[in-house]
Amino acid sequence: MNVDRMVIGFAGAVVLLGIALAHFVAPGWIWVSVFVGANLLQSSFTGFCPLALMLKKLGMKPGCAFPSRIV
Repeated sequence: MNVDRMVIGFAGAVVLLGIALAHFVAPGWIWVSVFVGANLLQSSFTGFCPLALMLKKLGMKPGCAFPSRIV
């Protein structure tokens, strides 16, 4: 598994978790999903993703979505 797949999988899980918490616990949890969505949007333009940077430092193989020069 490479960094790209981990970022997409983690983002999807956090979005679903934020929606579930907003529905069952408190509406303010929707901001978790908003933050993840905004981060995905900015990373599509800039190529910079904080999670990709952390995963790369942990030794995961880079993919093609987040270039190694940025990560």
